[in-house]
Amino acid sequence: MRIEPIHIHTLPGLQVYEPTWHAMQAYTAERNHDSADEIWLLQHPPVYTLGRNGKEEHILDPGQIPVVHIDRGGQITYHGPGQLVVYLLVDIKRRKMGVRDMVSAMESAIIGLLADYGIEAAARSDAPGVYVAGAKIAALGLRIKQGRSYHGLSLNLDMDLTPFSHINPCGYEGMAVSQLVDLSKQWQWPQLEQQLSQHLCRQLGNADYIQIDTLPGALSNE
Repeated sequence: MRIEPIHIHTLPGLQVYEPTWHAMQAYTAERNHDSADEIWLLQHPPVYTLGRNGKEEHILDPGQIPVVHIDRGGQITYHGPGQLVVYLLVDIKRRKMGVRDMVSAMESAIIGLLADYGIEAAARSDAPGVYVAGAKIAALGLRIKQGRSYHGLSLNLDMDLTPFSHINPCGYEGMAVSQLVDLSKQWQWPQLEQQLSQHLCRQLGNADYIQIDTLPGALSNE
């Protein structure tokens, strides 16, 4: 079966979390077997998100940052300006992939991206995500519904890491976090977004993707 190109949307500015989340849900609910897989790249204003089975005890001191209870797996994490968030709306059943395959694909894409900048990174079997010298630089979380994924990954690039100290990141007390700006200065946002898109598409079995200049339909109708 021919794999159609993945549609890549780079969303401008800071996208408020809840409308973006609901747009992912809407696209997933309304798509059919022929719908394109999509990748959304964006940033959010400061927000904590707590997964379906997340424990409130891991929220230490959120202060004025809102906490949103959402439908992905995993515990508490933080999103904010300077962090690249990538949502993968993928028909994994059509691609004959399982959940573990998707997690491995995301981890491998990030590890490959960081290798492009001479940074050695690794995944952990006990804690999904990507780590550099033991510090977490990328978090992962998915929801699979009727064989289709949404949510995705967040990669710390150049941000205020302080809010991570007010939670147990991903449910791990005292977990160290890292960001790309402290490891390399040889990167720029647009180039990095393109590189990560390429790595993700390759991991998903696609040689080609299409860059879409307009907002995803589910968001542009908000």
